Amino acid sequence: MTAKLAGELSRGCEALGLQLDSKRVATLCSYVEMLEKWNQAYNLTAIRDTGSMITHHLLDSLAVLPWVRPGRLLDVGTGAGLPGIPLAIARPDYSFTLLDSNGKKARFLLQAVSDLGLDNVSVLQQRVEQVVDKTGFDMVLSRAFASLEDMVLATRHLLAEGGSWLAMKGVYPWAELARLPPGIKLHGVEPIAVPNLAAERHLVILQRQS
Repeated sequence: MTAKLAGELSRGCEALGLQLDSKRVATLCSYVEMLEKWNQAYNLTAIRDTGSMITHHLLDSLAVLPWVRPGRLLDVGTGAGLPGIPLAIARPDYSFTLLDSNGKKARFLLQAVSDLGLDNVSVLQQRVEQVVDKTGFDMVLSRAFASLEDMVLATRHLLAEGGSWLAMKGVYPWAELARLPPGIKLHGVEPIAVPNLAAERHLVILQRQS
């Protein structure tokens, strides 16, 4: 990873108001290197060059960090580990579970977690409907996983009492919000500004109605 890309990542984090030390910046860069290498055979993401990965994957994921609170966090439909791995690197004191049913992606995730030394991350290769977790997760996160309705219905059994769903979206999802299932309330829709990304981003926060 070139110093140029590490500098770009550091400047992007500063623009987001995130204070990441050099070790965490280096770990994030190592993750991008792995992603680029494995992408050649596994087709993990449509984005191929590392510069775009910094913006579209790392900074896009890290931009939601202010709304991620401590506890057990589930990244559902994580794919190549987004947003879970960047968030886990930034917050080693939080516990993340990465869930994806795709075998190739799960293998990449297991290797990435091992190589990057992410002790706060576990990987599950299962369909979300089949996952059993009696404790429940404090937050269920998704990035381009499904519609809000499908996300809530698929993961409702995994959300702990008092927990929240965090769904990363592009443009303001008016139509999806209109189709929320009964018993689900909208806590907020936060506009997200991702450095060097000229596209709309929003974070939808949902909770169960009390």
